Amino acid sequence: MFENTVKWLVFILAIYLAFNAVVSMSTPLKRKTYIVQMDRSAKPGYFTTHLEWYSSKVQSVLSKPEIEGQADEEDRIIYSYETAFHGVAAKLNDEEAERLEEEDGVVALFPETKYQLHTTRSPMFLGLEPEDSTSVWSEKVADHDVIVGVLDTGIFPESESFNDTGMSPVPTHWKGICETGRGFQKHHCNKKIVGARVFYRGYEAANGKINEQNEYKSARDQDGHGTHTAATVAGSPVRGANLLGYAHGTARGMAPGARIAAYKVCWAGGCFSSDILSAVDRAVADGVNVLSISLGGGVSSYYRDSLSIAAFGSMEMGVFVSCSAGNAGPDPASLTNVSPWITTVGASTMDRDFPATARLGTGRTLSGVSLYKGRRILSTGKQYPLVYMGGNSSSLDPSSLCLEGTLNPRAVAGKIVICDRGISPRVEKGQVAKQAGAVGMILANTAANGEELVADCHLLPAVAVGEKEGKLIKSYASTSRNATATLAFLGPSSLPTDRRRVEFNILSGTSMSCPHVSGIAALLKARHPEWSPAAIKSALMTTAYVHDNTHHPLKDASVATPSTPFDHGAGHVNPMKALDPGLIYDLEPQDYFDFLCTQKLTPAQLKVFGKFANRSCRHSLANPGDLNYPSMSAVFPEDTSIKVLTLHRTVTNVGPPTSTYHVVISPFKGATVKAEPEVLNFTRKNQKLSYRIIFTTKIRQTVPEFGGLVWKDGAHKVRSPIAITWLTPLT
Repeated sequence: MFENTVKWLVFILAIYLAFNAVVSMSTPLKRKTYIVQMDRSAKPGYFTTHLEWYSSKVQSVLSKPEIEGQADEEDRIIYSYETAFHGVAAKLNDEEAERLEEEDGVVALFPETKYQLHTTRSPMFLGLEPEDSTSVWSEKVADHDVIVGVLDTGIFPESESFNDTGMSPVPTHWKGICETGRGFQKHHCNKKIVGARVFYRGYEAANGKINEQNEYKSARDQDGHGTHTAATVAGSPVRGANLLGYAHGTARGMAPGARIAAYKVCWAGGCFSSDILSAVDRAVADGVNVLSISLGGGVSSYYRDSLSIAAFGSMEMGVFVSCSAGNAGPDPASLTNVSPWITTVGASTMDRDFPATARLGTGRTLSGVSLYKGRRILSTGKQYPLVYMGGNSSSLDPSSLCLEGTLNPRAVAGKIVICDRGISPRVEKGQVAKQAGAVGMILANTAANGEELVADCHLLPAVAVGEKEGKLIKSYASTSRNATATLAFLGPSSLPTDRRRVEFNILSGTSMSCPHVSGIAALLKARHPEWSPAAIKSALMTTAYVHDNTHHPLKDASVATPSTPFDHGAGHVNPMKALDPGLIYDLEPQDYFDFLCTQKLTPAQLKVFGKFANRSCRHSLANPGDLNYPSMSAVFPEDTSIKVLTLHRTVTNVGPPTSTYHVVISPFKGATVKAEPEVLNFTRKNQKLSYRIIFTTKIRQTVPEFGGLVWKDGAHKVRSPIAITWLTPLT
């Protein structure tokens, strides 16, 4: 009892100290980094440059030194932004920030935000296998002219994935550079890695100087995350790739002929918004065609999200932006980077698994997954004591979660310990168990993760199991005095204590899904250089599939039941279909701005998106659902007298000049849905035709209904997911 009390006190004390650290950092005189967005067009003529004007504005609000004659020699401005975003990042205290926000020409202030980072099989799985003579790989597509900017932890240039043998000269539109630093020199850039830059001023303003003995203050990647994402986007083919013998094959990126520009924005202590914003701004100026951003910082309103605003500016410049959705599900609204001008990428499973088993003393064998390939192997002919440090209740505690310092070596030494998933990294739990003397670990999912299984390179023999199996194993361990088990298996984890180093890794999550889509977008841009970012996104969405390779509906991994568009979005990407989508739903920057005009934003809030091009509301959309987006959402209000809703769409013919499309709409319980007209006749390439979708309530439903609308011409199926929601009537 005393031991549990102490553990909880330590746990609470850590939270208290962290809270106090946050409070102390927020004191009025403490300087923090603010991103200052400026109205570029408001610069007075007597300033030579915009930066000179921005600097003057910042200087005008600085507090006077407490001691007469004492100068503030610190350079308050750490970045200037001039392409996808306009303004500066500056170190200010709260009072200075308040004064600056009131200055003429200042559009908005954004406090510094900390973001976190969220293959051999994928090309074949996605239908991009080079040996197939009908594949896109065999066609002479000039994807070598497409440049993908990867914002991440940097890049490991010696990897064979970045071999530039046979590549043509770097495109003339590229304006970027190869920044040098410790471990990264000019020769590390080539015709594959065309540029590399580092961004750390925001990080250092918050955390202090980077320890250059422990971390490369250069574009060199020592984490591996950035190298993995860059290679996934556009890695050159490497034969014989494997992870400690697992998944042997040829590793290649989605667009192996495309170029890579590495922008290092993430460091040991995280990724900061001022650095990310500077990287986006610089990348667009450098000449990237695609931005791949596998990180996120939570959900906020469009006008408060500096990355969303920078992505809007990038889209205005014709750059396709792909971002990871985050791995925080399955709760509703738990994804990030949701602005419609961003392509938001979730993670899926694929047709490959890494099975492992846990055999209990009862003789029952339970299936799980693992990528463990260490020296220590548990004997399958022997049973080991099994222990669970949690209680009989369903609530979790620090010991059941195997948090650092919570496992008593006397209780777990020589045993297989059951650890609940949550709070700390999965592989770190095994490290805690190993340090306490455990011989193995069973990682049990809780309700938050359901049946979703992730194979990890554990530091000791370990098997991950789903929630159902986890409950069974924990019940057995808790009720049997002599519970036993053994683990059987058919590598590198990024932990500081893990000294294993490999050339290739197997990772899962939206950080790795994002570069897949970024690379496919690069292929589409190479085939269709005239397509806008919205056109590329439309092609990806309308050709996605919603059934697995057994022809059953895609499942929600957390509950193993059929998923809905609220789970899988438009569906699973299908690169080959996306290259020839037939029809696209195109959008101009002004269309997105008109969408924002429906969001009840104030003129000042709208200004953060509209000031660069002096945009104003055209009021062309009757409601947000009228945005010419590839998916459709009809929301019936609380007023039950409103029974009919109408949405409008316009499609552009990018298929054969002469073609006829017929509409097919899935049935709904609560409403009838029809399109007018039901037939679209095209007579030329790039012709635009409009239609409307009419939703009529039959029986109001208590939960959303889902379906789809498909335009077919015999060769193409242009599918839009539909969601119908009835808001609860007011009482």
